[in-house]
Amino acid sequence: MTVTVVQFGGSNCDRDAVGALSHLGIDAERVWHEDGLPEDTTGIVLPGGFSYGDYLRAGAMAARSPVMAEVRAAAEDGVPVLGVCNGAQIGCETGLTDGAFTTNASARFQCENAYLRVENADTPWTRAYDEGDVLSVPIAHGEGRFEIGEERYERLDSEGRVLFRYCDADGNVTDDANPNGSRGNVAGVLGERDTVAVLMPHPERATLPDLGSTDGQGVLRGFEAVSNA
Repeated sequence: MTVTVVQFGGSNCDRDAVGALSHLGIDAERVWHEDGLPEDTTGIVLPGGFSYGDYLRAGAMAARSPVMAEVRAAAEDGVPVLGVCNGAQIGCETGLTDGAFTTNASARFQCENAYLRVENADTPWTRAYDEGDVLSVPIAHGEGRFEIGEERYERLDSEGRVLFRYCDADGNVTDDANPNGSRGNVAGVLGERDTVAVLMPHPERATLPDLGSTDGQGVLRGFEAVSNA
């Protein structure tokens, strides 16, 4: 298994992703987007950061890099793809998942720990948890508010494609626990295949014990879950 972490101009969490995956014993390498996906790619991470300075819209320019056509084709073939923060924005802009991420309701950059409730534990990315588990995972974004039309939101929810919702420490999904104003407190969603996921919080920053939380490890172990399926 080799997970390719795609680096764009302005990515700044690519090394974090490689380090977190390596800590879990998962082979990972950074690849510059212009070089395309290596032939031995068995998983893909679209990392956080500020690709191209978030010009136009966050993730909009990176989504038009030729490598994203390769990522889409790989996803259609069942290769697991995880977009984190800016990578989630890129994933939505590319059409890997429904919805979009836009400016936080506060209009401020939010950098803090957030609580997430596991909404669907029957996916590769959440198999390590039980439905209703509460995780502590950092967020760091200015455009993390998930938006989607009402009909599409209801379909996303009814199909079990909401992975995580922002909640309080006791698992209550409330307005006060929503750090960015996301519709339905949504923090992460699945694509048409459950092997594709995007989320705003940073599981790679909640993987190493020295960082204070290891709650994000199960998300990254999704790559193992797919390869062992």
